[in-house]
Amino acid sequence: MEEQMRNDEMEIDLIELFHVLLKKAWVILLCLIIGAAAVGAYTKLFVTPQYQATSTLYVLGNSVSMSGVDMSLSKQLTADFTVLAKSRPVMEKVNEKLKKEYQDVDYSVEQLQGMITAENPSGTSLMRMTATNADPQLAADMANAAADAVAERISEVMVIDRPSSVEDAAKPAYPVSPNVKKNAVMGGLVGAVLAAGVFTLLFLMDDTIKSEEDVRRYLQLNTLAAMPKEKKRKRASAEA
Repeated sequence: MEEQMRNDEMEIDLIELFHVLLKKAWVILLCLIIGAAAVGAYTKLFVTPQYQATSTLYVLGNSVSMSGVDMSLSKQLTADFTVLAKSRPVMEKVNEKLKKEYQDVDYSVEQLQGMITAENPSGTSLMRMTATNADPQLAADMANAAADAVAERISEVMVIDRPSSVEDAAKPAYPVSPNVKKNAVMGGLVGAVLAAGVFTLLFLMDDTIKSEEDVRRYLQLNTLAAMPKEKKRKRASAEA
């Protein structure tokens, strides 16, 4: 019996909460619009666009035969090459190549490792060197420098033919980040959720008695009479 009463009370509370949120829907909608506009404007004005460029290498040289065993081994070697591609000697060579073209560019090994990624597409003997930078042309030059440096290092370490270039990186036309629309949508949702959360919290913390039903529910008492609000009494007197 008591459990049934608690379930009924919870159901009533949820219904009341729904009505409270429904009454405040315009405020929640307003917070959604403000959140979307604020985050979208911040992203557009203050977040620096980032560009990506990719250069591709074929890591099997002419000295590698195409037998089944060697092909299996080459796939393992390609995975090893992706680790080699992020090594300190490779990053230092990339920095040296970039400094020859850009007088104001001088990155540390850690910075380059954060801007350059090496990827081996599954089931292939290809390696993709992708560079990310705020300057689209620098991103392309960085990717090409990384591919060139990796090819040199692989040839030196493995004592094999220099890997061939499949595709040089080109200057990207559009940034890959930030996504203004996505950020604006996320900002709007966060604003709406926060507003709904505030109203929900205020509702749960509100323990005032507002009606005879509240008296029976929370105090387990029966009401003998109900006094009308002051405005209602004044209106009744005026009508009389």
